[in-house]
Amino acid sequence: MTSSEQDFRLTITPDDPAAPERVRRLRELGIGDHPDPEFDALAQELCDMTGAPYAMVNFIDQDRQFFAGLAAPPADAGSQALVDVEPTPEVGREMDRDHGYCPHVVVRGKALVLGDVCDYPRFAGNPVVDKIGIRSYLGAPLIDDDGNTLGTVCVVDTETHEWGRPGLDIIKSMAAKVMDRIRERGERGA
Repeated sequence: MTSSEQDFRLTITPDDPAAPERVRRLRELGIGDHPDPEFDALAQELCDMTGAPYAMVNFIDQDRQFFAGLAAPPADAGSQALVDVEPTPEVGREMDRDHGYCPHVVVRGKALVLGDVCDYPRFAGNPVVDKIGIRSYLGAPLIDDDGNTLGTVCVVDTETHEWGRPGLDIIKSMAAKVMDRIRERGERGA
């Protein structure tokens, strides 16, 4: 295997055989394809708790990620962390499935803590590093009672972080809170 082939394999998005079942379950629940003010509020709460500028409640299908909950600084705000970039990068509601770290969390079914994404060859070459300037990530899976991983809750920053155990506890707690809200909705709809 050549070096370039090895580099490609390190950054490739993982196979996701559960995607069709996840899409079916998201449709059944009526989530994952439209902005949700309650999820936006939870994402903002996560920013407030961690000090990170970006947080998402993210649902993933076969081709894309959809941020039903999103907290981000205004696109025209300046950013001290991004050298050579004046405006804060705009993060929209959709992202390709091969961008970011949430697809890895969904496939693993476990939280992922990256204090500095550049410390990990598998993650340093991800497109969000150059396009958005992401340097740190903290995410946890949203797992329903049937064992389906529906998506993630995550925070990202353009600066490195030592998230440690407190960060892991925060992200797992927020994932549980989001799943409680999803369950409540299911019970009301039943």
